[in-house]
Amino acid sequence: MSVKHFIQITKPGIIFGNVLSVAGGFFLAAQGHVDFMLFLATVIGTSLVVASGCVFNNCIDRDIDIKMERTKNRAMVQGQISLKVALAYATLLGVAGLGLLYVQANALAALFGLIGFVIYVGFYSLYLKRKSVHGTLVGSLSGAMPPVIGYCAVSNSFDLAALTLLVMFSLWQMPHSYAIAIFRFNDYLAASIPVLPVKRGILVAKKHILWYIVAFLVATLMLTLGGYAGMSYMAVAAAMGMYWLYMAWTGYKAVDDRLWARKLFVFSIFTITALSVMMSLDTKVPADLLLTYAH
Repeated sequence: MSVKHFIQITKPGIIFGNVLSVAGGFFLAAQGHVDFMLFLATVIGTSLVVASGCVFNNCIDRDIDIKMERTKNRAMVQGQISLKVALAYATLLGVAGLGLLYVQANALAALFGLIGFVIYVGFYSLYLKRKSVHGTLVGSLSGAMPPVIGYCAVSNSFDLAALTLLVMFSLWQMPHSYAIAIFRFNDYLAASIPVLPVKRGILVAKKHILWYIVAFLVATLMLTLGGYAGMSYMAVAAAMGMYWLYMAWTGYKAVDDRLWARKLFVFSIFTITALSVMMSLDTKVPADLLLTYAH
């Protein structure tokens, strides 16, 4: 067992992506008044909870990871970390993360951390990933929790902006995940994971990708229409969303589905990164709140 293996099973790439979305939600709620210590605690707390979920996922998926080219060399599959040690490690990470969110942020932020964890480990990893074509949809809810945690850490309330973030990031996960399932089609087939492209065909998955991106595009604009983000954010959201939609549309004429899906996947990461950055920079206090402050 080496430190490298302990870092690898937390899936650092996923943690980094979630840090960006936590920051997006946090700065959106902060409206320029940033409590740096609270920000640090929220980012670290959420990262620990995400890391915990990923380690539990590594423990649960050992039998299917060995069948997939992408995952067959993971530390848990190769026996480089024992199951007992990994479970203790995952538990420690989760307790530390939720504890930090509860003590340094608030109970609401910790609650959303817990909900995301339960959905990812309990509903998705343990059952739906292997049994249902709808596993991706349920799993998407856990992936949408980090920006909500960031937002609630500051606001201590679940309002329209928090709901918009939840919907927006859930919708984003769908085409992002389906794109992975298309370019990793053989892996999912070998492991008998019933993702939409494997279960119902790539053409059906392409239609779903298109409609999810349309819904995502509408959801992203709601932050500005609701008065939470400014026009610069809206311009970037519209431009990125429209181009992502155009890329999805070209999928119907794609000569190589795997190449097309990989490009769509890469652009999905650019899109959500750009939106997380823009909602951090271009925040706006809703008119009704301004009236409250005025009085």
